[in-house]
Amino acid sequence: MARVKGALATRKRRNRVLKQAKGYWGGKSRLFKTAKEAVWKSLQYAYISRRLKKRDFRRLWITRISAACRSNGMNYSTFMNGLKKANINLNRKMLSEIAIHDADGFAALCEKAKAGA
Repeated sequence: MARVKGALATRKRRNRVLKQAKGYWGGKSRLFKTAKEAVWKSLQYAYISRRLKKRDFRRLWITRISAACRSNGMNYSTFMNGLKKANINLNRKMLSEIAIHDADGFAALCEKAKAGA
C-alpha cells in the first residue's frame, strides 16, 4: 500500500489561510506563517469588536435619550426611573429612535415619567 503524505490537505489549509489574508500588506498576504498569525489576530479583533459594538450602541442610545430629556427639563436617571414606575417598558434603542424622529411623542413620555416619579 502506498504511503499517504497529506500534501493535498496541507495545501488546502494553507490556501484557505492565504485567501483570508488577501489584501493584507507585505508578507502577511504571501507568507503562510505570517499570514496565519495575521488572520488569527484579525479574527480575535473581530470577536472582541462584536462585543464592543453592543456596548458602544448602548452608550450612543443613552446619550441621545439624555439630550432629549434635558431639552424637556429632566435628566436621564429621573426619566428612566419615572418610566419604570409608570410601567412603560421601552428599551433604550426605541427610546432613542422616538427622541430623534418624534419629539412630541418623547415629550409625552417625559410628562408620563414626571407623573410616575
